[in-house]
Amino acid sequence: MRFLLGFILIFCPLYAADPAVGSLPEILEQNRLLLAQVRAQQQTINELSSKMVELGKVSERHERALATRPERGEAATPAPRSAGGNRELRVSAEAGFAFFNTGTLGQFPKAEFRVDDAMLTFEAPVVRNTYFFADLRLLSREASSDRPDIGELYVDFEDVSANWGQPGLMSLRVGRLNIPFGEEYLVRNPLDNPLISHSLADFWGVDEGVEIYGKAGPFQYVLALQNGGHAKLRDFNADKAIVGRLSWSPLAWLSLSGSAMRTGEVSAAAGTDVYAELWIGNNGWFKGVVAPVFARTFWVSLWQAEATARWREGHLGIAVGAADYGDNDRRGDNSRRLRFGSVEAVHYFDKRIFGAARQSWINVPKGYPLAGWGPAATYFNGTVLTSAIRRTSVGIGYRFGPPLVLKFEYAWESRLTTTSAQRENGNLLGLELGLKL
Repeated sequence: MRFLLGFILIFCPLYAADPAVGSLPEILEQNRLLLAQVRAQQQTINELSSKMVELGKVSERHERALATRPERGEAATPAPRSAGGNRELRVSAEAGFAFFNTGTLGQFPKAEFRVDDAMLTFEAPVVRNTYFFADLRLLSREASSDRPDIGELYVDFEDVSANWGQPGLMSLRVGRLNIPFGEEYLVRNPLDNPLISHSLADFWGVDEGVEIYGKAGPFQYVLALQNGGHAKLRDFNADKAIVGRLSWSPLAWLSLSGSAMRTGEVSAAAGTDVYAELWIGNNGWFKGVVAPVFARTFWVSLWQAEATARWREGHLGIAVGAADYGDNDRRGDNSRRLRFGSVEAVHYFDKRIFGAARQSWINVPKGYPLAGWGPAATYFNGTVLTSAIRRTSVGIGYRFGPPLVLKFEYAWESRLTTTSAQRENGNLLGLELGLKL
């Protein structure tokens, strides 16, 4: 503006001296109109700037809410959610394309190619800060048939606590939800998992219920109340599952978390739940250890502590925990304790090539149905109980980019049963290409 006024003061006398340019009043009128136009343009710029600032505040509120989401280990950075009433439906897909080979007593004795953990996800805004989410599991590694299955399906009320001046403190989900126990379930998909196999405990599950999550000071939390049983259409016991996780990062490179869960009483009779919803041992759920005619209900209480140290080229993570099993068998005490843990290390040699190793174990002196890489008919549905199982996995991978990775792994697995028979013919050789769109 000052430049424009200086321009006028300097050049107006010259224009006045030139008859071809026009009289001084005409020039002043033209300058007045020009100044009015500049002021109008400046006002428009100021209005646009105000709107951009407001949009930035909305985006910041959403970022705070997303930062406290339980799914902090999602495969790729999601596209920004709509801040308003935009009804655009977001669709994404992920899958692994794998080759698995185990020994003759393993889960894959015929050296097979397969599609691994293929999934479609759908997300759309409903109203402001409220979203619908669903995932369709086309073919999971643990599936016993090739029919698609429903994964998560919920409505997400983000940053509810902002309504009373506490942004980020609490959000709410209602529907069918991941069980928020431990942290491995957050990264067990083909793209995020640094190896092809999972740890032996491998806790995960999807159950109907409600969940709150958020951030309070340096802590992040998630707390859920869910049915607890495996059946999708009904809950056969009024005793619900309670599960929660508390996370803390005291240092920029260190994160700590603790999880606790009680499955509630689960009906074991045929035609009811039969299993708890929580997965364990790579190839089965928590289940009763005696026939339902003797123990019609069972329950499990478990906890796990985790610590992860991260550096620019990788991380080292440790997890340890225990699970206590009980049932209502009047003939005697079937209770037993499962102790489990894992140590995982990942290192990137450059931006694309990385190596990974994991040691995991489960010890149950009194025995429990644990399949691991073994055939489920023998070690989960059969009468053979496992008292100790170990797995050592090593692998190498190449990331073509954030949405595409190629991995190779070899895993050694050994087992002791309650009859002291040792099995070591369940080793895995795997190759997998993982992607997300």
